[in-house]
Amino acid sequence: MTTFHVPDMTCGHCEKAVRGALGAALPDASVEVDLPSHTVKVAGDAETARKALVGAGFTPA
Repeated sequence: MTTFHVPDMTCGHCEKAVRGALGAALPDASVEVDLPSHTVKVAGDAETARKALVGAGFTPA
């Protein structure tokens, strides 16, 4: 599982966008979002996940 810090994920709409982007890029991957800590955990290819987050307008670290 890869953990990303996504500081610009700040609201429920952002969380939905993150889940949608990761679900489209990695349909079978487990995704855990912790909005208060701005973290996203993804089970799947880390580079594909990173590219999906960037494509959705976020800056994962």
